[in-house]
Amino acid sequence: MSNNPAGEKPIGENPWKTLSTQPVYNNAWIKVEEHQVINPGGTQGIYGKVSFKSQAVGIIPLDKDGNTWLVGQYRYTLNAWSWEIPMGGSPLKEDRIKTALRELEEETGLVAAQITELLHLHPSNSVTDEQGYVYLATDLSAGLQQLEDTEKDIQVKKMPFEDVVKMAQKGEITDAISVAGIFYLALNQDQYLGKL
Repeated sequence: MSNNPAGEKPIGENPWKTLSTQPVYNNAWIKVEEHQVINPGGTQGIYGKVSFKSQAVGIIPLDKDGNTWLVGQYRYTLNAWSWEIPMGGSPLKEDRIKTALRELEEETGLVAAQITELLHLHPSNSVTDEQGYVYLATDLSAGLQQLEDTEKDIQVKKMPFEDVVKMAQKGEITDAISVAGIFYLALNQDQYLGKL
């Protein structure tokens, strides 16, 4: 018996056909390609694809009192200030947990003795193949904040996790990985927060 309702195409079948691929731009963080394609409707056209040279790793630090930490910084691409969970890029060959622990300490000055993967996501799958991961960091202690030059404007804010959820609900946090991680943890509190 099929899992697909009548008339639907089988899940996983690729209706796109790639005719050619042309590199457009390349730097230390991303590469951009233009693909000549035939789309699912049978029409020939182009598709731009951005590939990241690292995976996005976000971390939700949580202490025994239910507090978490946000980092705020001015995002050049948005021309706006953004409150987010701590995060950074994990080189493709580096262990993501190692990256998560490093980024947490670099941005917030916190060290986590326990770290748990919460979810895996694709932040903007219509234009990029970037993958994102969110981790819960617990059993926290003080470490050493070491900001990179691009992060010198970072502000760190400690607050109850329930207030962070409210910020996301009100649209005061708009970063996709942050919002996804915050709501995921809020919806699964019994599974994760009971272990604090």
